[in-house]
Amino acid sequence: MRILRHLSPLRAYRDLRLFLSHRRPHQWAFLGLAVTITGLWIWAFVHDSHFERPYKREIIYVQDWRLDRTDEEIRAQQKIDEAKRQKEIAELEARRAKVQAEFKKLDDGLTAWGL
Repeated sequence: MRILRHLSPLRAYRDLRLFLSHRRPHQWAFLGLAVTITGLWIWAFVHDSHFERPYKREIIYVQDWRLDRTDEEIRAQQKIDEAKRQKEIAELEARRAKVQAEFKKLDDGLTAWGL
């Protein structure tokens, strides 16, 4: 570790101060301009990265039922509702299978490339 013997924060500070003391005034102006422009870009990216999520209302619809329904009417409505629910589940599973197939195709392509 002989190289670490030559590294010193005090020497680095002195070297930086000596280097900066030989700069001309127009170079200081350009340094300030460069730092300002860079700072503005960084500030713009940080400012743009923050956004608030819009409030999304959750609407729940409720069905109103008669109080004098018979058990047969209730069972008939449950069969209708179950058929709708099974159809929605089948559509969801079909979408999931489609997305899974797309990812499988992508994975197979990457595997072919050795990734």
